[in-house]
Amino acid sequence: MTVSLRLPVSLLTAAALVLCQLPLPTAVADPISRADYEACQAKDDGALKAAVIAIATDAISNGTKSIDYKALVADQWRQRNLDQIIDSRVDIAVAEITNETSWSDRLQSLANSEKSQQLATMVAERVYRSDAVKAGIEDLASGVAAEVGKSIEFASSDATGPLLDCLKAYVGPRYGSAVADALASDASKGVVVDPSKGSGGVGAGSVLKETSGGLAGATILIVRRQLANLAERVGQRIVGSVLSRLVSVVAGGVGLVLIAKDLWDFRNGVLPIIATEMKAPATKDKVREELANTLQEQMNEHVAAIANAAAENVINVWQTFRRAHALVLRIADENGEFRKFLDGVKPDALPRLDEVVSILVASEGEPSILQRLQDGSLNSAVHLMPDKGLEIARDLKSVGAGLDWTALAGDQLGRVTEYELHKRMSPKDLTRASLDRILALNDRIAIIRIASVPPEAREMLFTLNSSDLDSLLRSLSEDELRALAGYLSGLKPGPREKVLRAVSADPSKMQILASRHVRERILASSDQGAAADMMLAPSSGYSTKVLGDDLKLVWDGRVAPLLLWDKHPQAVAGAGLVSLILLAWLARLFRPRRMPSGGAPASRA
Repeated sequence: MTVSLRLPVSLLTAAALVLCQLPLPTAVADPISRADYEACQAKDDGALKAAVIAIATDAISNGTKSIDYKALVADQWRQRNLDQIIDSRVDIAVAEITNETSWSDRLQSLANSEKSQQLATMVAERVYRSDAVKAGIEDLASGVAAEVGKSIEFASSDATGPLLDCLKAYVGPRYGSAVADALASDASKGVVVDPSKGSGGVGAGSVLKETSGGLAGATILIVRRQLANLAERVGQRIVGSVLSRLVSVVAGGVGLVLIAKDLWDFRNGVLPIIATEMKAPATKDKVREELANTLQEQMNEHVAAIANAAAENVINVWQTFRRAHALVLRIADENGEFRKFLDGVKPDALPRLDEVVSILVASEGEPSILQRLQDGSLNSAVHLMPDKGLEIARDLKSVGAGLDWTALAGDQLGRVTEYELHKRMSPKDLTRASLDRILALNDRIAIIRIASVPPEAREMLFTLNSSDLDSLLRSLSEDELRALAGYLSGLKPGPREKVLRAVSADPSKMQILASRHVRERILASSDQGAAADMMLAPSSGYSTKVLGDDLKLVWDGRVAPLLLWDKHPQAVAGAGLVSLILLAWLARLFRPRRMPSGGAPASRA
């Protein structure tokens, strides 16, 4: 019988896929102690900084106390092949000293332990102060510092939780849990720990990936800045501080060996024995131990500097937050009712509260905040008003306008801001039906132009059919539309209808009516319909009949006299000229004759 393995294999594969999706367990930092919590409830920022330094120092110290420096040094020693480098430099140093010293000096060293010690010191000096060994030790120190940096970085990451708790303990009693949570929320953004990778910030493959400027991410960045040159600095300091001790340790150890040697061992001179002892594993063990102790001392010194830098960052996070929300926090300090409201604000709504309060203070004064808090409009602006409503409030510097437009437009608020209707008209001059009628035009130019028309005139325009209205709005400029609105607002119903129909049928007629003087004279006429007809009548050149009819309207007092000039400027100008000539002739005709200058005529003899 054939056994099918398809089902078991499928089940195993599915189980493996599911298990792969399960998150790896990650270390969770312990909460801060009661003593630390009380220290964080400090009176000022200086005391807070001291508490933060203590927390960061403890976290980093605890995270690095299990580091085996001897094992790290041994590993780096092996990776950099320092055994071979030292052995080579020993051979070179012995050869150089052999060439530089006489046979008698070397022979004398066989019987003189002090001379033997001098030779051992000379060899050690040349070996451990050579460029090759110095470079190897510096590289070793850098490698150890990089490995230690990984532990410091992980410890700093673990410290961010207690640091956030410390910040909340400091801020919460002052401004409430909502502000503390908002601060913690802002500060904790942007850090993802990947336990499958490791880095001390001095090489590739970063453990922590910053996605924003939160406290954790910024703290790690500060730690990395501290660690960035740490490896190089430690390497350089090791070369400067430990070499003298290494020379002393190595030369002293070799000297003791030489004293214990039998004279028979010196038959080939003391230098070969010095070389053998300096290459011995025991001597190199002492060198590695000295390096490990020095590295541990120097790395521990850097923990305090890193903790202090982390504390500076925590204080900077709080001070930046306080500056960003300065007005809100100040009002909360001064008013308990507002603080209660602030304590109920959602953390993600705090930036909006800042902006709303800022707009209210600038436009309505600080007392308006408490007034709007009492009538509920502050809560509506912060928690209920859509983003487009806040955009309107921002543009108009008025929270009330944002709320009014939100109440009027509802789901059409986005189109209101798209066409910038809030900048051209007031929601108090609209109903939802009239707003829908405006938006139904679906033409940006037409919508913008009709928005500039006063409400009463706009309602009159809406009596036109859609095609006439669209044509009118496209043909007339905004100035001409405002002039037409002036007619529609000032004319009586009959003349108003007449002007509206005439202009909608032929928008070019608005050029005749657009003048402010013409509009004022038509509105001032006793017979507005006759005045409108007179101005809207097509011009047919010079016509005595038309001129006579218009003169009669003026003579009867039905039309403002100056409209005659607006309608027939050439005829009026010509009539005026003829009148002047006639007056001049009449004046000359009836003017009395002047007497001769010599008086009465003389009589003849």
